[in-house]
Amino acid sequence: MKGERVAQFELLLRSHPEGLRRAEIARRLGVHRSTISRYVEDLSQHIDIYEENNLLKIKTKENDEGIALSIYESLAINMSAEALLNASAMQNPHLASGLRKLALSMQTYAPKIAENMRSVADKMDDEIQKNRLGNSQYNSILERLIDAWVSGRILKMEIINNKNTVDEIELAPYFIGFRDEETSRLPITVTGRLRHTTQIITIDISKIKSALILDETYTIPDNLKPFKISSEAENYDAIDMIPLKLKLKEKSAANSFNTIIHGEFKFSQDDNNNLILDFSAENSIELMLRLVQSGTSVEILEPTSYRKKFLNSLKKIINQYE
Repeated sequence: MKGERVAQFELLLRSHPEGLRRAEIARRLGVHRSTISRYVEDLSQHIDIYEENNLLKIKTKENDEGIALSIYESLAINMSAEALLNASAMQNPHLASGLRKLALSMQTYAPKIAENMRSVADKMDDEIQKNRLGNSQYNSILERLIDAWVSGRILKMEIINNKNTVDEIELAPYFIGFRDEETSRLPITVTGRLRHTTQIITIDISKIKSALILDETYTIPDNLKPFKISSEAENYDAIDMIPLKLKLKEKSAANSFNTIIHGEFKFSQDDNNNLILDFSAENSIELMLRLVQSGTSVEILEPTSYRKKFLNSLKKIINQYE
């Protein structure tokens, strides 16, 4: 685990050449600030790390190549930067910082373009300050998504659904960025797999209320299927529906039942502060499979008859292998 955290620490520093404070690194890695000193000591054995103005940085080697752009490439990037200035979703301090670094590399052979690019970065900073309350939340969420994606860790998120209420989910992020659908371009989204399921969804980042990186890792599959937007579940009329009362260890375990026909989820707490889920679901083998898939995260409380039926099914499976 320590080696994995040190690797994540290196990735953070390489993705932030401007440097990061120890407290910020600790927050992103989910460790105590005092732990960062040990990570610095371990990483310093093969990478040159230094601290400047309380910012930890990786020292650039003298033989590292800078960015070499043609005048056409420089002008194209400059025009793209001006277009991004009008895209509120792209206005963040990291883009402004990146534009300044590009401007610095263009200074010797395209000083006018470099000057204009610095001006665009300054204007972007001004826009960020004007909308700092909204941008701060948005950029904080975006940074957390990127950090989780880079380190391969699952996120626990609160998202605002189409009914303007808040859902809690756990997501393994596969892709972050723009996505075109038919004739329109969607806002910046995150696409990933819901934990405890095989379902892949796409979420508008502006709909994410909070995001917490968990100490749970994942891998992105090579045979990833086409993405789809998360939408409200359809209403079904089923002949055989069964009312269920389940005890959940974690709210995200309810996601296991999203792919079967079911009614509205109703969450509550019992006298012992256990999380209780009431809903109706199709009485089918699919329901059985979802319950098995959930493992110890879910316990059937009611109806007693279905609890016994499920237990008998498990016993038959166990007896088959004894």
